[in-house]
Amino acid sequence: MLGIIFSIIAGMAMSVQGVMNTRLGEKIGLFEANLFVQGTAFLLSLTAVLIMGKNGYGMLWQTDKAYMFGGVLGLVITITVMLGIKNLSPTISISIILVSQLLVAAIIDATGLFNCEKVPFGWQKYVGLILMVSGIILFKIKK
Repeated sequence: MLGIIFSIIAGMAMSVQGVMNTRLGEKIGLFEANLFVQGTAFLLSLTAVLIMGKNGYGMLWQTDKAYMFGGVLGLVITITVMLGIKNLSPTISISIILVSQLLVAAIIDATGLFNCEKVPFGWQKYVGLILMVSGIILFKIKK
């Protein structure tokens, strides 16, 4: 149940943050907004580590180096969400983001990438993705 609650909160926060970041970027610039957002996240993360950290950095260099690119992806995510919302609308942009997240997550599950347990991608999941894409198309059709 906690996983569901945390996932709902994450989805809500991502949608709101995407719009907030986009509006901030319209006022101060795309990269300036990204620096402010990422900088704020860094400072809050640093504070959290100082208060609640477990001193786990000793194992950092023994971790697969590919996993260290999460910060790079954070930059890509923040900027592309802002550009998507700016050029589409929050509903269409977030819908496309959700479908692409599900598709990539399904590929990760199906192939076992990043040491994840393999989860088969059956016909039901294909139908689900088709329904979601159809929903996006319906949202995009203007009256």
